[in-house]
Order: sequence, then C-alpha cells, then structure tokens
Amino acid sequence: MQASARKAEISTSVWLGMLSIYIVWGSTYLAIRFAVETIPPFLMAGVRNFIAGVILYAFMRLRGTPAPTRLNWRSAAVVGLLLLTGGNGLVSWAEKTVPSAVTALLVGAVPLWMILLDWIGGRYRDKSKRPSWLTFAGVLTGFGGIALLVGPGELSGHQVDLLGAGALLFGALLWAAGSLYSREAALPESPLLGTGMEMIAGGLGLFVLSGLAGEWGQFNLAAVSTKSLSAMLYLTVFGSLVGFASYTWLLRAAPTTLVSTYAYVNPVVAIFLGVLLANETITPRMLVAAVIILASVALITFTRQSARAKVDVNGTISD
Repeated sequence: MQASARKAEISTSVWLGMLSIYIVWGSTYLAIRFAVETIPPFLMAGVRNFIAGVILYAFMRLRGTPAPTRLNWRSAAVVGLLLLTGGNGLVSWAEKTVPSAVTALLVGAVPLWMILLDWIGGRYRDKSKRPSWLTFAGVLTGFGGIALLVGPGELSGHQVDLLGAGALLFGALLWAAGSLYSREAALPESPLLGTGMEMIAGGLGLFVLSGLAGEWGQFNLAAVSTKSLSAMLYLTVFGSLVGFASYTWLLRAAPTTLVSTYAYVNPVVAIFLGVLLANETITPRMLVAAVIILASVALITFTRQSARAKVDVNGTISD
C-alpha cells in the first residue's frame, strides 16, 4: 500500500515538473521579448542568470553540498559560456527584431545541431552508435523547415530579420555544443550546484559581452518600463531558478524520452502566448514550417531513444 502511494506521489511530482518546464520554458520567449523592449538584451540576460546562479549556488552550499574544485569551475565556465553567454545571450539579442514564436521554432534546431556536431566530432565512427536513416531524415527535414521559415516572403506580417535568424541559429549551435560538452565535463556531483556555477559563469560572460556591445553606456534605468522589469524578474525566478531546477531533477526522476518532449512542446506554448498576449501573427507558411520542424525534432528524439533502448537490452554499449 505504501509502495503504491509512493509511486503515485512520484508520478504526480514528475508530471508537475514536466508541466513547469512545458509552460515556464515555453513562456520565456515572450518574457524575453517584453524584457528587451527597454533593457539592453545582453545586460538583461546577464543580470537574470547571475542573480539566479548566486542564489542557487549559495542555497546548495548552505545545505552542505561540498565545495567545487578548480576543475569543476573550469568545466562549469565552459558550459555556462556556451549555453548562457552564447545561446541565451543571442536569443535575447535576436528578440529585438524576431517575434517570440519564430524564435522558439528556430531554437528548436538544437537537436539538429547535436546530431551534426556528434557526426563531425567522430562520435559515430563506431557503427553500433550511428543514428538510423530516420534520424538523418529528421535532420534534413528539420533544416528544410527552417529554410521555409526564414526564406523570402511574408511571415508574421513582415519578412523574418535574417541577421536575427542567423544569430538564433548560431545560438542554437552554441547551446548544442555546450550540451554535448557537459556530457563528459568534470562537473560537480550535485546537478543543482553545477547549474548555479554555470549561471554565474554565463552571467559574467554576458556582462563582458554587454560592455563590448556598448550597452553599459546606453542603459538608462529611468527608461526601464514596468513591463520589462516584471518580465526580467519572471525570467530570473521562474525561467532560471524554477525551470532549471525542475529540469535537472527530472533528468534523474523521469524517463529521458519524457523529459525531452519539452523541445517540441515549448514552441507550441510560445506560439500560443505570442498570439494571445503580443498580437503576433500566425501565417499558413509559419504553421507549415512549425509542423515540419517539430515533427523532425520528435522523429530524432524517439528514433535515438529507441536505438539506445535496443543497445541497453543487448548489453553491448552504453551511451
């Protein structure tokens, strides 16, 4: 009886955690758009991540988590610079010109980049680890959907800003690189402590990038709107603290196939909120591109998970 109750409690906790990353991470794209209306993008992202990182790091250390080593800090700095300074920073910058719904779809290219980076890095020299033809079909289809999304033509009332779209694709590439690096990086045993360290390092990198972009001289505190300030606070508390905490816990408590579904649920949430709260326009072309991109991500996710399951059953290799 107690075991059944415990199982039900875990199941409820898992789905609450999934609901949080579905809605919270899906809503961050619109929150970023509101935040960068009157706050410089790199500075906003830096403040958000640095504050969240300090809070999370201090919380874990006060709970008795062992202090990280110098090697831990170096690894966390690399991950933080790639994911947050590069990935999150470029998303924040691009949303000055690219609608939040389009941004979410372009960020969905992360799984596509991860496949290509693994291939370039030689990870698939072992034939038993190579993705199936369905996975590569998903990659090609996904980039086809991206080409349709940003190609010439009217979208969301105007043509997608190519510089912003390029920044988003490069940011997705950096996020993919950071994610792959973190698999083998010498990070702390505590995922939450490591996340706090990554946010601190990424936040500091964003402060430097903000200075190089001239944002410090342009920033006017009196010009910051209530909407932008509220959005930044939301991103700090819910996007960085709640979202990352839920994600790192779910990686240990739930099946990877379930957790990975956030990659194609988030854009749907972002599109819905963009239309509802920011009057963003959804065109037939955008809907077709969205279906293509999201279907390709789903295909990649489930074919790779299916391949891993077969490998684990045979007992030959572990990913």
